[in-house]
Amino acid sequence: MPFIKVYIHFVWSTKNWEPFLSSNELRHKFFVHIRENAKGKDIHIDHINGFVDHVHCLISLGADQTIQKTMQLIKGESSFWINHHQVLQDKFEWQEEYFAVSVSESQLNKVRNYILKQEMHHQKKTFQDEYEEFIERYGFQRFEDK
Repeated sequence: MPFIKVYIHFVWSTKNWEPFLSSNELRHKFFVHIRENAKGKDIHIDHINGFVDHVHCLISLGADQTIQKTMQLIKGESSFWINHHQVLQDKFEWQEEYFAVSVSESQLNKVRNYILKQEMHHQKKTFQDEYEEFIERYGFQRFEDK
């Protein structure tokens, strides 16, 4: 049995950064569902939170889990769930792009705290502005899940 401890900080947004997740109640319900669904697929979500147009998720990957497959499972099922239950009047979609970065154990509490304080954080800067600055600053290539 392998012993693996790999943490990945995932971030993804709603299609065109639409503020679909506009209420605290909706976000809470949605994040509870994502966590429960992930648990059923043996995906360990350490922390999850977000704001009106995006989600942050700290995940401890298992031995047979890849970044791409984990994102496909979470994003695909969650968009299906929100549309199937007609939680919103409009069709819900995620942006194809996502961000994923490894997190060292020494930084876990810092990342957890950042994830928990999303609403307060984004009163100062929009997610779209932050995302574009990050991509530019670190020279990330854009990858899309398909």
